[in-house]
Amino acid sequence: MTATESVTLLEINKKIMRKGGSQNTKIVATVGPACSSYENLLELVKTGVDIFRLNFSHGSHADHLSVIQHIVAINEEYKTHIGILADLQGPKLRVGNIKDNALPLKTGDVITIVNDKTAEGTMDRIYMSYPEFAEDCQVGERIMMDDGKLVFEVIETNKKDTVRLKTLHGGVLSSKKGVNLPDTNVKQPSMTAKDREDLEFILTQPVNWIALSFVRRPEDMDDLRDALERTGHPAKMMAKIEKPEAVRNIREIIRACNGIMVARGDLGVEMPIEQLPMTQKEIIHLCMQYARPVIVATQMMDSMITNPSPTRAEVTDVANAVLDGTDAVMLSGETSVGHNPPLVIQYMCRIIEQAEKQYWPHITSHRPYPSPNFKLFHSDVVCFNACRVAEEIGAKGIIGMTVSGYTAFKVSSFRPQSPIYIFSNHQSMLKSLNLLWGVQCFYYDQFSSTDETIEDCTIILKNAGLVQTGDTVINTGSMPLEQRLSTNFLKVTEVE
Repeated sequence: MTATESVTLLEINKKIMRKGGSQNTKIVATVGPACSSYENLLELVKTGVDIFRLNFSHGSHADHLSVIQHIVAINEEYKTHIGILADLQGPKLRVGNIKDNALPLKTGDVITIVNDKTAEGTMDRIYMSYPEFAEDCQVGERIMMDDGKLVFEVIETNKKDTVRLKTLHGGVLSSKKGVNLPDTNVKQPSMTAKDREDLEFILTQPVNWIALSFVRRPEDMDDLRDALERTGHPAKMMAKIEKPEAVRNIREIIRACNGIMVARGDLGVEMPIEQLPMTQKEIIHLCMQYARPVIVATQMMDSMITNPSPTRAEVTDVANAVLDGTDAVMLSGETSVGHNPPLVIQYMCRIIEQAEKQYWPHITSHRPYPSPNFKLFHSDVVCFNACRVAEEIGAKGIIGMTVSGYTAFKVSSFRPQSPIYIFSNHQSMLKSLNLLWGVQCFYYDQFSSTDETIEDCTIILKNAGLVQTGDTVINTGSMPLEQRLSTNFLKVTEVE
């Protein structure tokens, strides 16, 4: 594709370049019945969505295939790079059916958990989807159900198939409610039989990120990595942090994957909730240090599932996540089943825009520096100084050329004040990079020589109205281009 052809495509794309590159923090929206049609997905793209999440806890493969085809069609028609995140369910523990779908429990009541799926769902026999529960739990451990609304203590286990729990905080237990085991050393693997079936389907589709749920150790990522390597699928791996054990192993997990999701729903139930805000901040800062994109998820605008505006607390929560430096904020029920998904995205964009006006004074102390311990230290230094020089001279953009995506990951992690423009000839890579903070993606496949490529990229940005004559930009990438080496050059260019 020539520079002229790229410009033509950019003119088409400008029909829906709704944010104009002014926002750095990306928006992930979960797809569900409220937004799964082509028209509704396109409306969300126009409003501000960068990545769509497919939640494999719900929906059939046929449902997800339809959504994927709609997103692919939008990208093809409008030449956008909207990414797709496939989110595996993982070993989500739930109780079985409850008699009459309501079991009132008061403090002191004792219930019995069994392995029998046909259990009638009374105080004497309640099924839970964890066959090894009796073996793994210990007397005195806490058990939580229904997002922590009900709290129990293990008082007896036969280490085979029966556990008795005493109610510490009662309520009404209904069918299929989730179970959290904050004190139990759960031995179940992160990838279940259902996940393997879903993954087999996912690996036939053009998804860009695959999220593994309930990751506890870096080894939990091995099966997903093996599947990607075996099939040659280009998707990136994301680890969802939902367990206290994952927080304890967070550095190793970050190194073992390509991205992190702070899934605050289960995490906020399983750890002392007052520790959650600082844990979120620490994970974000570590992800910046290791150049891994991070998503903050769960209940960001939860009230807007039914309400026409967010609460003050939700607005503050979103803004603080932005100021902490997260790459993306994620919406779940707000867009999947909410009353007005586009309105939610509008509010999210407004909050992000205001927070980013105060961004750099907050983020400066947390921006990483290249570490000599990293394998690609020299490339890191080039990327770091591209950002530093851009700030010193007031550059209107940092232009990166990448095959592996490394330049984009690293430049983004330094959170420069100048816009980041990334060019690649790999469409799937561009859609993956669309999750990264500050990155705007462009397809370009005429990497003939360094000078010609720099000139072409500048022309594309100039014709798109992103730079103009007299502006200064920073170019970074590898040379010679045809050898596809690690990032090794930095050039200051004046737009002619």
